[in-house]
Amino acid sequence: MITIRKVIFLLLMGGLCACRGQESDQPPLMGERNMYEQSKYNPQDPNPMFDDNRAQRPIVAGTVERAALKPDPVFYQGKRADGTWVMRNPRPITRALLLRGQERFNIYCAPCHDRAGTGKGQSVDPKYQAFPPPPNYADERIRLMPDGQVFDVITAGVRTMPSYRHQVSETDRWAIIAYVRALERSQGTSIRDLSPAEIEKLEGKR
Repeated sequence: MITIRKVIFLLLMGGLCACRGQESDQPPLMGERNMYEQSKYNPQDPNPMFDDNRAQRPIVAGTVERAALKPDPVFYQGKRADGTWVMRNPRPITRALLLRGQERFNIYCAPCHDRAGTGKGQSVDPKYQAFPPPPNYADERIRLMPDGQVFDVITAGVRTMPSYRHQVSETDRWAIIAYVRALERSQGTSIRDLSPAEIEKLEGKR
């Protein structure tokens, strides 16, 4: 049972161990320093336990990190086995994919590219920062760029655009690409590109 005397004793002992009693540049007095001075080997320390005296052990031959096992170059690199770019998105284009791409795009891409993909985002506005504006997605060069190359740009970055491989997973990169293609079509599509059923649907909403 904890009594008042025990509480007072513990508080006094804690105070004595935590301070030196006067101003000092030295660390507080610690009764038990196991958490501060642990017995361990640093990577470059010698360790006589092993024949090569190395504390840091080499990776076993043939070991593959589970997170690094990405056997499909099309999905994980945007390239075919021969190293050429994948022309079209390998993921099925669905409404769910486009909505996911829109969400990720608005978070990570719109600050520079703006939500319409014209390259006039707030981050490149001279009032905030003098970054050079990115290209308009409606430009022919971007529209004709293989989807695999766009994937690589998101992964590795290009010129002043940094890599987003840590922020955006491979699955979401393809979702963003699908949405970017939808943005491109929205800028260059005329009513002649629509089917009669789609035209009738639009006219019914007027």
